Amino acid sequence: MGKKLRQQRRGKGSNVYRKLPNTFDKEIRYVSDTSKSLAGEVVDFVNSTGHTAPLMSIIYDDFSTGYLLAPEGIRKGETVHICDGKISLGSVVRLRDVPEGVPIYNIEARPGDGGKYVRVAGSSAYITAHMNGKSSIAMPSKSLKQLSDECRAQLGVVAGGGILEQPLVKAGKNHYRMHAINKLWPKNRGVKMNPVDHPFGGKQHHEGKSTMTSRNAPPGRKVGHIAARRVGRKKKG
Repeated sequence: MGKKLRQQRRGKGSNVYRKLPNTFDKEIRYVSDTSKSLAGEVVDFVNSTGHTAPLMSIIYDDFSTGYLLAPEGIRKGETVHICDGKISLGSVVRLRDVPEGVPIYNIEARPGDGGKYVRVAGSSAYITAHMNGKSSIAMPSKSLKQLSDECRAQLGVVAGGGILEQPLVKAGKNHYRMHAINKLWPKNRGVKMNPVDHPFGGKQHHEGKSTMTSRNAPPGRKVGHIAARRVGRKKKG
């Protein structure tokens, strides 16, 4: 009869795989109206389980509230500007208003999406050039991205950069760290499992059957390359 696959046990929603409460309850997004200019005061810093960096709680001048990723060096009582062209630490500005070489983070992929890139603690990117309504961004991975000048970003470096410098030492410590942010760890390969645990499991330590699986396969067999067009190496020539 065997046992359920891990993805089947996750779908059941048991306590082992359930998201911890209040983990991702604080949303980090810019004001949806890209033409709206605001100013706000940093009133508090929040340690959110679902984020590696601390968050700053902000009260805007229209009495609305929100959360933003905190940059290194900002303090309570300082003012954060939203889309008014002022260059100050933690402020949200359009890429066209950012000078080249100034560190930025929480960058939008498309204008108005609220911020997608460079959000992990200690990370930052910078603009290398402005050209034809596009900005060339040097990402932390050293790759270059071309984004619209109307995309927004925050100024500075994300706070909490030393969070990963201390070694974890034990696998159990990493288990609790991953469980807190609802990450599946460790990820064991199917070929290293027993036949009762996975269709690719067994003593041979290789798949033993085709890795291509139908889209309509039953849950106990739907592993590997699901509805793949092709697998394997491409022929040269």
